[in-house]
Amino acid sequence: MTGTDHENRGYRRLFGPDGLTFGIGFPLTGVRESTPAVDEEVRLATHAESVGFDGLWARDVPTYWPRFGDAGGAFDPWPLLSHVAAHTDSVALGTSSIVLPIRHPIHVAKSAATVDRLSDGRLVLGIASGDRDPEYPAFGVDPEERGTVFRERVEAIRSIWREEFPSTAGEWGTLEGDLDVLPKPTTDTIPLLPTGNARQSTEWIAERGDGWLFYHLPEKTLRSYLDRWRELAGEKPFAIAVRVELADDPDADPEHLHLGYRAGVDWFREYFRELEGYGLDHAIVGLQADDPEAAMTTFAGEVIDEL
Repeated sequence: MTGTDHENRGYRRLFGPDGLTFGIGFPLTGVRESTPAVDEEVRLATHAESVGFDGLWARDVPTYWPRFGDAGGAFDPWPLLSHVAAHTDSVALGTSSIVLPIRHPIHVAKSAATVDRLSDGRLVLGIASGDRDPEYPAFGVDPEERGTVFRERVEAIRSIWREEFPSTAGEWGTLEGDLDVLPKPTTDTIPLLPTGNARQSTEWIAERGDGWLFYHLPEKTLRSYLDRWRELAGEKPFAIAVRVELADDPDADPEHLHLGYRAGVDWFREYFRELEGYGLDHAIVGLQADDPEAAMTTFAGEVIDEL
């Protein structure tokens, strides 16, 4: 399935026929160990849309674990994306990613369908099995079972969206009889993109997902993943998240950062051109900068517009 095959507006925006697209991840202000100013986050979101980013991605981090060093932007993704939807027009709204084992599938289905309706079909869901160890006991979840739990909840959420008065059950509970869950999404299903391996086989992800969202990978590894993905999933999209820090010198060579690079815009232009050649469909940029607005403008003008 390609972006043009899905009726969801956000999916079509991210995964259309015109090559590599770019999103940007919250917190846009770069505030990761406390609560960012929401007005500034929204202002930067509208700026990102205006300069040409195709997606705005919110993370799901229910609790703050200082040892991990990242609060994920502090805000819950559902109200955050609803608020951003009211201040934007056509940019896709994504989650990167909802941690299914620690969220009840009825709540996920209802919250996601609500944001989808409020945004007129712009929501795309990255979904994950999670990676913050202390969160599982906080939610009463056995971390060793999260692969099974993830699969069950994907099936439950799909059923809730697609069926009136669905009959579905799992370790989370039972939904049947005279109970329905409203609203339904604007399309048959909101696109689901498993993140990383999510404790599943690549075959399962290719069959059940609407695409695959991955972390930053070295170029050689990414190419091998993309080749394997095309064998299994055909034209279903593949996206990665990559940290980007723009050097003052546009000709600066790359320095490796955790999950990304610091480099000049000339290097990034060639880097993303190469990834587009591999068949990458979407890149979520984690833009690190003292002046986020200026960095967005530079990246859009010197990288996005030049590909």
